[in-house]
Amino acid sequence: MICCNPCLTLNGVVLVVEWGDKQAATIMLPYDHTLDWLEGTPRSGKTTAGTMRFARHLIHSQDNIHLVTAYSAEQAYRLIMDGDGMGLLHIFKGQCRVSHDDSGAHLLIKMPNGEKKVYWKGGGKADSHKAITGMSIGSVYFCEINLLHNDMVQECFRRTYAAKDRWHIADLNPPSPADPCIKNVLQVQDSRFIHWTCSDNPMLTPTRLAEIEAACKKSPFLYKRDWLGERAIPEGVIYWMFDPAKHILNRVPDNLTAVEAFCAGDGGTTDATSIGFYIVAHETFGIMGNPRNYRLYRVGNWRYDGGQMAMSDQARHIVGEFIPYMRQKYGMRESSIYIDPACKALRLEIEKLGLQTQGADNNAHDVKGGITGLKVGVEMLQSGINDNRLFLIEDERYGTEPFVKEAGLYCADDKGNPIDAYNHSMDETRYAYNHFAKSYGVWN
Repeated sequence: MICCNPCLTLNGVVLVVEWGDKQAATIMLPYDHTLDWLEGTPRSGKTTAGTMRFARHLIHSQDNIHLVTAYSAEQAYRLIMDGDGMGLLHIFKGQCRVSHDDSGAHLLIKMPNGEKKVYWKGGGKADSHKAITGMSIGSVYFCEINLLHNDMVQECFRRTYAAKDRWHIADLNPPSPADPCIKNVLQVQDSRFIHWTCSDNPMLTPTRLAEIEAACKKSPFLYKRDWLGERAIPEGVIYWMFDPAKHILNRVPDNLTAVEAFCAGDGGTTDATSIGFYIVAHETFGIMGNPRNYRLYRVGNWRYDGGQMAMSDQARHIVGEFIPYMRQKYGMRESSIYIDPACKALRLEIEKLGLQTQGADNNAHDVKGGITGLKVGVEMLQSGINDNRLFLIEDERYGTEPFVKEAGLYCADDKGNPIDAYNHSMDETRYAYNHFAKSYGVWN
């Protein structure tokens, strides 16, 4: 590993960062391409290196306005501004502050050659590009560029036409070989492709790497994508009928009347935690009690990926921030909180904070025809999506990006059994749909 400055300051402690060879080499590359394209496996260290490379560019750039965009603004802030202690806020600690002007929230950084503003914006919606129309930008960081709306991506490139030091950087996990971002961006721009795997992350020990490889080998698709870092077409995608353009809305339709709100969640001590806030609504002029008139809306999602945050801290975010925000936004209080029965620790921590929970219906005792258990719930949720009974509502703070990502990766093996990967939002939604379907006569 190569010890590379600049150092970071975290909680008042100056840290000398031990970069991996791939990370150090990437950080120090010249800025001689229009676009640096960092593509590879999850947990490969590419975003951490990309953030430091972006920081180096900010120091030397003659331009004052810069942009970070991700599927949502919250995601952009979390990944690049904070970065689990490795983001711009920490790199420039003592020389920066969060500010706001007519163009939006940004990080204001004092540099030897003048102040720099780094805005963060959501880029996953069809109208996201409107937030940057009229801006003149020097450089752009695209987080998970394949999840961004093409109109936003193309507008970003147009906004940098007049930059003195025009440059862009994008990171992403391997997309489908036919993903339009490859044809519309990578092959159009003057791009430098940099490939990443888990072995490039100096934080992963040989034991952990062996563990990841063994898990990935259970699925040819996961082995190619998450271990080799290669583009692969998912085989046996379970929720193939989910269409973001159809099933993600900006608001609950006006012609519906809400009848219940509730929460559902999936979690674990080392896995991701996903908590959804749901609203059941029926057609205002429809017949009450007729199952055909009911719809389920997932209006917000609190998500934490990783095992670094204690379950008690997760519960404080859920109970103290997420649920009150949803209550206030929709004027409804949840009837119950349904949590994965296996996640007893999260239930206990939530109840310590004064909210009661119930074990979610995980289909353990369900039988339908010749299928049992989990497969029954999966089939019901498939029907719900296909019949347009389930919709997601976009929210600036608690958005849909984790669901969209998992829906495209949650697969079944060659025997039709769901693979235990990319299923946290999927399980959470299945628990919610079980409650909805069995309570409102949709279960059939």
